[in-house]
Amino acid sequence: MTTLLTTHDVARIVATHGLPRMFSRLVDYLEADFARWNDFDKTARTAAHSDVGVIELMPVADDREYSFKFVNGHPGNYRHGLSTVMAFGALADVETGMPTVLSELTMTTAIRTAATSIMAAKRLARKDSKVMALIGNGAQSEFQALAFHHMLGIAEVRLYDVDPAATDKLAANLAGAAPELRVVRAADTAAAVRGADIVTTVTADKKNATILTAGMVEPGMHINAVGGDCPGKTELDPAILTAPNTRTYVEFEPQSRIEGELQHMAADFQVTEFWRVVAGEARGRTGNDEVTIFDSVGFALEDYSALRLVRDLASELKLGSKTDIVPVMADPKDLFGHLVGTQARDVTQGQRILDAVATAAAVAS
Repeated sequence: MTTLLTTHDVARIVATHGLPRMFSRLVDYLEADFARWNDFDKTARTAAHSDVGVIELMPVADDREYSFKFVNGHPGNYRHGLSTVMAFGALADVETGMPTVLSELTMTTAIRTAATSIMAAKRLARKDSKVMALIGNGAQSEFQALAFHHMLGIAEVRLYDVDPAATDKLAANLAGAAPELRVVRAADTAAAVRGADIVTTVTADKKNATILTAGMVEPGMHINAVGGDCPGKTELDPAILTAPNTRTYVEFEPQSRIEGELQHMAADFQVTEFWRVVAGEARGRTGNDEVTIFDSVGFALEDYSALRLVRDLASELKLGSKTDIVPVMADPKDLFGHLVGTQARDVTQGQRILDAVATAAAVAS
């Protein structure tokens, strides 16, 4: 049987442990998996693009478990009362192919994206960072702000979005979730990033945009570029990446060349896959004046880590339900017999229900 984890199950997990604890636990899981990067069979995600969005499949596997995530990105979904991003995913046993977990991943992806940002910023941002600019105030923004506040000690967050209502929403949510965090509404991107230690860009528009220009970048900044996550969608002026004393880090380079800020760069532009920093094979930040960029497009290994975490926490809390998403048969070679037998059982059960209703009605009359 497969364990089904719904949005209600994940909400219960978060309510029990709290977001700060969830961020911390997930960073641990991420670091453990990134440290054994070479154990995984990796590939860039496959995508089906349309004029209004993208639907993607993100697989990864080691010699024990296979994982995938189905996820969309439709910036105009708010017009239909739907989230810009919606996702679900699964874990399966490599030895048998049996799906062991089927889980929601919309809320979980928001947590894992913020946790991935923290994993990188621990090694790339200055240790004395206190101020973060948050450009793009949509569904991911609360998670980024709270993760950096609780995990890295960010005391002030400066908000800007082209949609003032998005900033209203974010400011109200942060006031309730972290009243000690100083929230400043900025007039524009330049005002938000001026003097900031960390700049997080997490915009939603599906286009090559220049959210951050080279003139806005100051020595010592860490840039957490999250929004450029599909072909034709970027956020940074290419001159930022090529500036002196600047280093760029990515998740899985073959995917980042297609989807991230690297779309603008020459094929020989040098980047560092972040797993090398976690594994001690490459350096992170080396000086207070260095500018670091984490070009984060989202990678399947992060979803594998997140699925492992929610599976383990659900098991501890005895959450989730068992479902026969694949048939469990007395005779594994008799699929037809199982199908016919299931139909017969369903008919019999239905008749029993009808009989019980008729009996109850007769008694009542």
